[in-house]
Amino acid sequence: MSIFDITVETVNGDEKKLGVYKGKAIIVVNTASKCGFTPQFDGLQALYEKYKEDGLEILGFPSNQFMNQEPGSSEEAEEFCRINYGVSFPMFAKTSVRGKDTHPLFKHLTKAAPGIISDQVKWNFTKFLIDGEGNVIKRYAPKTTPDEMEADIEKLLNK
Repeated sequence: MSIFDITVETVNGDEKKLGVYKGKAIIVVNTASKCGFTPQFDGLQALYEKYKEDGLEILGFPSNQFMNQEPGSSEEAEEFCRINYGVSFPMFAKTSVRGKDTHPLFKHLTKAAPGIISDQVKWNFTKFLIDGEGNVIKRYAPKTTPDEMEADIEKLLNK
C-alpha cells in the first residue's frame, strides 16, 4: 500500500485521496491549537510559501488526543490556523493519530518511520516528510522546528 492509496477527510467532510499529491514533496503534521508547539504554524507556513511553487505540500491534521489541546470542531481548528497564523496549506478533519482508532494514514506513516521508544505518535506537531513517490523519508519530533527540516526538503526538491 502507498500513501497515495489512502483517503482522508477534509474539513468540510468530503473524502480526498492522497494520490492528488503524487509527485510532490509532502509534510504531514498532526496539529493542535492549544499546544506549546502551536507557534510552529508560523514556520510551517513560511516553508509552504517558500517552496510550494517548487512542489512542496503541507497537510495538517488536527488531533485532540493529547491533553485536550484541540477541543473544538475541525472547522474551528482550521479557522484558528488561518486567522492566527495565516495558514494557507490544507488542513483536514480532526484525526486519530494513535491508539485503537488510528487513521490508516498515521498507521502507514508510523510503520514506515517508527519512533525511538515506540512507533506511535507521541505528541502534537510530529512531522513526516514524504517524497513524490510516496516514500516516508524522515520523521521529526514535535520539538524539531520547521526551519530545521529545510535542508531535507531542499534535497527532495533538488534545490
